[in-house]
Amino acid sequence: MSAHNPSHVMPSELIDKCVGSKIWVLLKGEKEIVGTLRGFDAYVNMVLEDVTEYDVTPEGRIETKLDTILLNGNSIALMVPGGEPPAQ
Repeated sequence: MSAHNPSHVMPSELIDKCVGSKIWVLLKGEKEIVGTLRGFDAYVNMVLEDVTEYDVTPEGRIETKLDTILLNGNSIALMVPGGEPPAQ
């Protein structure tokens, strides 16, 4: 078995390729975040800029614009490089 298979991409490599690009982050709970990834650490804590936070409530989706945030990696359920939530 080969020690390195070029067809396999490690999660940290994929996230590293997204630095400087837009990323859609679905959080545990009812929130979603779209922003430009500026950096991350080994725990997948992220610095995001030009952020839009979407809070899904029974009344509908609430949008909040933020300049820069530090997102705790423990709250992340899913990340979509280059993605955005569907329009509602």
